[in-house]
Amino acid sequence: MTANARTSSELGDRAWIRARALRKVYHRGSNEIVPLARLDLDIARGDFVSLMGPSGSGKTTLLNLLAGIDNATSGDLWIGGNNLAEMRRDALAAWRAREVGIIFQSYNLIPVLTAFENVELPLLLSPLGRRERAKRTMEALVTVGLGDRAEHFPSQLSGGQEQRVAIARAIVAQPPLLLADEPTGDLDRESAELVLELLCRLNTQHAMTIVMVTHDPRAAARAHTRLFLEKGELVRREEVAL
Repeated sequence: MTANARTSSELGDRAWIRARALRKVYHRGSNEIVPLARLDLDIARGDFVSLMGPSGSGKTTLLNLLAGIDNATSGDLWIGGNNLAEMRRDALAAWRAREVGIIFQSYNLIPVLTAFENVELPLLLSPLGRRERAKRTMEALVTVGLGDRAEHFPSQLSGGQEQRVAIARAIVAQPPLLLADEPTGDLDRESAELVLELLCRLNTQHAMTIVMVTHDPRAAARAHTRLFLEKGELVRREEVAL
């Protein structure tokens, strides 16, 4: 691995996310597919990271492991002192609901629900009362600039507005970690710029750690740390001096 600035080892114990010998293997019949091969990785809390690399390099697999959606075949993954590899399924689900927000390329909004109702969904399983849920939901919509679209349905919104509703849903529980899988992939350039500006504000003003998978160099340029994966390995790390 080469590095233009700090390497994973140089981050050391200050890293909030730490992967050691992280490996993921899938089996399809007699074929073994290895999207991640003994990956070592450190990410500081409050960083804005882009994951880049060709299709099949392990980017989305890594994002799923960071989200606790999938389990590594071997190795360790610590986030905020929690080793996800050692957590029981119910504890991992509770951790994910509390600590992680996820943004998908395809928005995944429920068509029959309003923007407000879509954003409120993650809070319905929380112990918050109705009034506090409504307060946080509106705060999230205002944060993404859609406070005036709360009662609109997804079909009444543009693609860029739908993605911003999806971002509001991802941040409504106020998680410290925000994961984004090609968040601008389906957007025109103007809408993509608005979404990227929003992600930058969430990082700088709300202290969210962001890890974003992208193929777009313009999107990756907004990140402070750029990680390049190839064949399941970290081959290059670049950091921007702030």
